[in-house]
Amino acid sequence: MCKACKGPYYMTTAIAYTSGKPHIGNTYEIVLADSIARYKRAQGYDVFFQTGTDEHGQKIEMKAQEEGISPKEYVDKVAGQVKEVWDLMNTSYDKFIRTTDEDHERQVQKIFKKLFDQGDIYKGYYEGMYCTPCESFFTESQLVDGRCPDCGREVQPAKEEAYFFKMSKYADRLIKHIEEHPEFIQPVSRKNEMMNNFLRPGLQDLCVSRTSFSWGIPVDFDPKHVTYVWLDALTNYITGIGYDCGGESGEQFKKLWPADLHLIGKDIIRFHTIYWPIFLMALDLPLPKQVFGHPWLLRGEGKMSKSKGNVLYADTLVDFFGVDAVRYFVLHEMPFDNDGVISWELIVERLNSDLANVLGNLVNRTISMSNKYFGGTVKNTKAADDVDQDLKDTVLAAVKKADEKMEQLRVADAISEIFNIFRRCNKYIDETMPWALAKEEASRQRLAAVLYNLVEAITIGASLLEPFMPETSNKILSQLNTDKRQLDQMNVFGLYPDNGKVVEKPEILFARMDMKEVMDKVEAMLASEEDKPAEGSENREAGSEGTKPEETEDAEAKEEITYDDFAKMQFQVGEIIACEEVKKSRKLLCSQVKIGSQVRQIVSGIKAYYKPEEMVGKKVMVLVNLAPRKMAGVMSEGMLLCAEDKEGNLALMTPEKPMPSGAEIC
Repeated sequence: MCKACKGPYYMTTAIAYTSGKPHIGNTYEIVLADSIARYKRAQGYDVFFQTGTDEHGQKIEMKAQEEGISPKEYVDKVAGQVKEVWDLMNTSYDKFIRTTDEDHERQVQKIFKKLFDQGDIYKGYYEGMYCTPCESFFTESQLVDGRCPDCGREVQPAKEEAYFFKMSKYADRLIKHIEEHPEFIQPVSRKNEMMNNFLRPGLQDLCVSRTSFSWGIPVDFDPKHVTYVWLDALTNYITGIGYDCGGESGEQFKKLWPADLHLIGKDIIRFHTIYWPIFLMALDLPLPKQVFGHPWLLRGEGKMSKSKGNVLYADTLVDFFGVDAVRYFVLHEMPFDNDGVISWELIVERLNSDLANVLGNLVNRTISMSNKYFGGTVKNTKAADDVDQDLKDTVLAAVKKADEKMEQLRVADAISEIFNIFRRCNKYIDETMPWALAKEEASRQRLAAVLYNLVEAITIGASLLEPFMPETSNKILSQLNTDKRQLDQMNVFGLYPDNGKVVEKPEILFARMDMKEVMDKVEAMLASEEDKPAEGSENREAGSEGTKPEETEDAEAKEEITYDDFAKMQFQVGEIIACEEVKKSRKLLCSQVKIGSQVRQIVSGIKAYYKPEEMVGKKVMVLVNLAPRKMAGVMSEGMLLCAEDKEGNLALMTPEKPMPSGAEIC
């Protein structure tokens, strides 16, 4: 270890569940963790940054069955996708652990046996309400309106033989630890939630094995059981660095444990601040120093999910904006304790205002003026003016403030402090007016000093920016022909070498984007995705002709709604008075639908089942108060109701008897 090193710093993300490709909300966590890891390295810590994938459970087993492959083949595919996204976002993790790794599985079995032998785990029967997506059991009292308290979905009654962990045995000890270590759970609101909602009311014993599915780590002394999710998933934080339950832990574990930081989403804070510490207490291991439950990145008003159709993926955003622009957005737009919001429009606005105008324009102007007035040479003439000191004070204060914010894990606030440097530089240009100084030979020394101060301030800002936007930081420093400034060198203004040389032609860091052009491309992309046949649709359509439909079908159950939910939807009878194909789409028809005294334009994906001329004159059922949206560039102002069988065949819903246009459906 180097002399200047402050010692080891072990941090982790939650391991991504391999139920599908991670969306930008999932990706936010790895980018956030990476920015912290890079900053800690810059502070002089010997950082070990671990991430990975959680690969067992009933949900995985079911998804693999749906695809007709083994669970291992399924998780291999998804784990590969996760790693590709993490690498795309330029994250500097040191280890990518998978819970299907042999050494992890072996240690989980040893941990289970140890806890059983010492009486912390016992066999019994579980009878309660089970949420498959969350893979969690709940009692009736724990449900919220009869639904899963974590995800809000339906739960099903279940009873099976299982092993249980005696959580209550360690509850008082955990409460005492949390009270004595106020920094353990962050933000404070998460700590209060855990204490008041779970710990103080009393803990129930935790189910730690299952027999109703097989895709899990077998309990080696009772192989019909597999280890249940949390005892498997959470222990990755110690197995990944060489923990051995038999007392033969490696040097890396001895060096790194306890972890300095577990960075997780707020939705799994309970498992990391109650279950995990209690498991560690039972193993006689020290607890992690801090668990930080970050907020969610929302699309509109809700959490991203495939079922809601509101998912954005990192690779798609990178194709539009670049890696560092996406990193900047998700880090800067996420508050410390509240959820952030992402949309195409917001990204474009932030890219134009902050990255193109404030940062990119500043670097371009400074380098261009240095070349224009001094052939690219940067001279420290020290021809000072009062305004210089304010610039220097702002820069040095921003360095200190950013460091304080990072110590509190307030990453968005730290980035704002860095951009205060760039904003102050732009103001400094307006104040000093280099173009005016250049007109007078007597002002040449002053002009050189102004440009030197700008280059020095940008060097400090770009160096400070590296943990958050590493590619951009390197590009700026390269154009200034200087190395990254170390943190302990940023308390001094004026270290850029006298007679340094900038590049002859500045590179455009971020070009402004036209909002309309971007949104047109987004709509075209979405239309293209909407036109892609569903997997297996060719076989369904080819094999459906001439077959007799089944008399009954069971549709996949959706979340239960209340009468008030239903009452919000307005259904009316509509008459189609005109219809045509949507030119940009292979699936869409655009209908003009008369509903009472008004006419609505409604786009529907039914071209494969109805010709435009067949539609005219039909009485149909219409969802009238659906928010308008564009489909393939065409505005749709409602929805035609259809029935769909399991083979994908569609049929419009029509009134059984003649009904007037506009009649309400109730």
